[in-house]
Amino acid sequence: MGAPPTDDAAMAAALTAARDGRRGANPLVGATIRAADGRTVTGRHLGAGTAHAEVDAIAAARGAGLDLTTSTLFVTLEPCSHTGRTGPCTEAIRDAGIPEVVFALPDTTEVGGGGQILAEAGVRVRSGLRAEESAELNARWHRATAERRPFVTAKIAQSLDGKVAAADRTSQWITSAASRIHAHSLRGEVDAILIGTGTVSDDDPRLSARGEDGELLDSQPVPVVLGFSDLPAGSTLAANPATVHLRTHDVAAALRELHDRGVRHLLVEGGPRVLGAFFAADAVDEVLCYQAPVLLGPGLPSIAGLDIATLAEAVGLVPDDTDIPAVARLGPDVLLHFTTGGR
Repeated sequence: MGAPPTDDAAMAAALTAARDGRRGANPLVGATIRAADGRTVTGRHLGAGTAHAEVDAIAAARGAGLDLTTSTLFVTLEPCSHTGRTGPCTEAIRDAGIPEVVFALPDTTEVGGGGQILAEAGVRVRSGLRAEESAELNARWHRATAERRPFVTAKIAQSLDGKVAAADRTSQWITSAASRIHAHSLRGEVDAILIGTGTVSDDDPRLSARGEDGELLDSQPVPVVLGFSDLPAGSTLAANPATVHLRTHDVAAALRELHDRGVRHLLVEGGPRVLGAFFAADAVDEVLCYQAPVLLGPGLPSIAGLDIATLAEAVGLVPDDTDIPAVARLGPDVLLHFTTGGR
């Protein structure tokens, strides 16, 4: 057996594991457990409601027969100390008998403070290892939580020439069945979906999340409509008692209200001016663009209303390979995955 991995290598492995997770309401977090004999296992958090990275790593260590009572846990974010959909990681670590914990970055949210709790329980705690990389991995999530707003994913389904509808406003369907199935799985992961009043009038959407068989998924997002216009009386969303109608064009105000309603991951699906308003407000954290191999010529652009006069003012995007690859094939379509903040 070779030499055990260094602390730096163990945290690097945790960061790699974190990138397997799904961006959204919770941060990307990875963990490595290094046993006294040098063997290691990793864990990761795969999204809201699933085991946290520390718990996943502890389960892997037990499965591999590692002695947790002489092991060190490396984790990219300070262990949580609260009970939500899952229990506190601090309790899981303490109950496992792990004597030492090293975390990269402190958790500055209301569920932080896990390091102090562990230290008071007799666990040796260190922090700061590869902190800059951990912060960069979740830069937009940290910003969203600091601003007390949801993490915002913008979804675009467009033609190769950037149109979301033809000149006569027909749009069903530009993208393939494979793209629509993927988009419905995304809807099942978020807390709410937002569109503008114009999209309600044009498309009469349901904003539901469905499986490949067309049946409703168990978890359904809250439908949200942005804008002053009344919803058409016969529309599906007007008849849905769960629909939230935010009578404003102020993106920041809308996000504050949704956060107050418990929304932590918001999917913005358009239309063009709504997407443009969110980009203009620097309120988009992640972009999923479903690109179909068709040309529509004149028609509705996917994003409208951005006041950009020169290339230097362009909104920059960064290809993102976490969970969803930066570029993926979905039938005949291409899915592009970005975070914001480039250029």
